[in-house]
Amino acid sequence: MSTPTIERDDADLRARAVERITKKREFWSHLAAYVLVNGALVVIWALTGAGFFWPVFPVLGWGIGLFFHGWETFSAGPSEDRIRHEMGRLQDQGPTG
Repeated sequence: MSTPTIERDDADLRARAVERITKKREFWSHLAAYVLVNGALVVIWALTGAGFFWPVFPVLGWGIGLFFHGWETFSAGPSEDRIRHEMGRLQDQGPTG
C-alpha cells in the first residue's frame, strides 16, 4: 500500500468515527430532552388534578421518534459480506437492473 492510500483510509475512518460520535451525542441530547420535557408534563398533570393521563400522547408520540433515532444511531450497518453479495447480484443483473 502506498502512503496516500493509507492516509485516505485513515481520513475516511476518522470521518466515519466523527460521524458516529456526533450521532451518539445527538441521540443522548434527544433522550435528555425527552425525559425532561415529558417528566415536566407528568408533573404538571399530577399538580392539576390527575384526571385523564393526557401526557401519554406526547410520551408515546415522541417515544416513537426517539426509538427510531436510537435504532439509527446504534444499529449496525450492513456487513461487508452482505454488501459484496448485493454487489455481485447487481453485477449479474447487468446495467438495466
